[in-house]
Amino acid sequence: MSNEVYIIGAGETKFGELWDKSLRNLAVEAGLKAVEDAGIYSKDIDAIYGANSLAGIINMQENIGALIADFSGLSTEGIPSLRVESSTASGGAALRDAYLSIKSGEYDVVVVGGVEKMTDIHGSDILEKSSSILDREWEAFFGATPAAMAALIARKYMHDFGVEKEALSMFSVNDHLNGSKNPDAQFRNKLTIQQAMNSTAVADPLNMMDCSPMSDGAAAVVLASESFIKKNKREGVRILSSAVAEDYLSVGSRKSIYTLNSTKLAVEKALRKSGIKRNDISFMEVHDSFSIFGLLELEDLGFAEKGKAKDLVYDEIKLNGSIPVNPSGGLKAKGDPYGAVGVGQAVDAYRQLKGKAGDNQIKDAKYALLHNMAGTGTSSIIHILGE
Repeated sequence: MSNEVYIIGAGETKFGELWDKSLRNLAVEAGLKAVEDAGIYSKDIDAIYGANSLAGIINMQENIGALIADFSGLSTEGIPSLRVESSTASGGAALRDAYLSIKSGEYDVVVVGGVEKMTDIHGSDILEKSSSILDREWEAFFGATPAAMAALIARKYMHDFGVEKEALSMFSVNDHLNGSKNPDAQFRNKLTIQQAMNSTAVADPLNMMDCSPMSDGAAAVVLASESFIKKNKREGVRILSSAVAEDYLSVGSRKSIYTLNSTKLAVEKALRKSGIKRNDISFMEVHDSFSIFGLLELEDLGFAEKGKAKDLVYDEIKLNGSIPVNPSGGLKAKGDPYGAVGVGQAVDAYRQLKGKAGDNQIKDAKYALLHNMAGTGTSSIIHILGE
């Protein structure tokens, strides 16, 4: 499979509490922006891959692929449109499936979208439904929520490595600083370390500023084969590699609750396939649904030894640091619409590598690493983008 794959267009909605927009409105808005950005027409599109995690239980809407094709005006063209579901890593999974479909030679142009509408319900209802990403029988049945599981991991990690709460809070401070300059971000307010540490408790030791919000939003990218962009004289950002790995669904089944083994395995595969090294990476977008995961991901992606990510969160992960993390604002500030996250990371990376990231532009950005994770680390999907 030697056919190279490029992102040639990207678009997204604002992330947030979008009361006036439906699931289909969001999906179509992001998709049309991406298609327009790519400068293509419906006749050019071979397939659509749509990512979504919870529409069936939140919005009572299944058959998402058909919904997207219908309301984007593409159903009359007979273009195949499939839903991809992999919990909170659905976006990354859809991007990978689309990448492989072009890599194999089956398609030349594919639209990848991700959408979630999470604010149609609230309170205990959304807690119950978002907990479906956990092991229902062994975790959620006993009252566990994603925040509770992240808190258990955080307590054990902080105890074993002597990590103070401030290190977790600094990850959120960095997200909000970057998100304050992203017009699509749900939260554009800066945080002080005091605000981050003293916010309302959620699940000790995590508080509100350690937890990503429930968000609405959609994102889309257009992928094209090397032959298509040469024939049509287009420019794009190449997907150098794509990799996925799996771990146990239940945290209690893992050898170490603060080691994201799926992340460790996936990143090694992705780096090997891409032919680049860690020190070549210009920036990363990581799946920090909770601040503790941000630290674990820095370590399990190979940028710090276990227990040592605390040494990076003050300066090194800033936009001008040695390894900028979440220029978009990450899940904490940009937002966390489950099915849209992985595709949104690709949108942000595409803009960075094309020099179109505005106030968050990283100077001389050359290679991006995208990390999209399911649940508490059940699966990890890595994409490396670059020249």
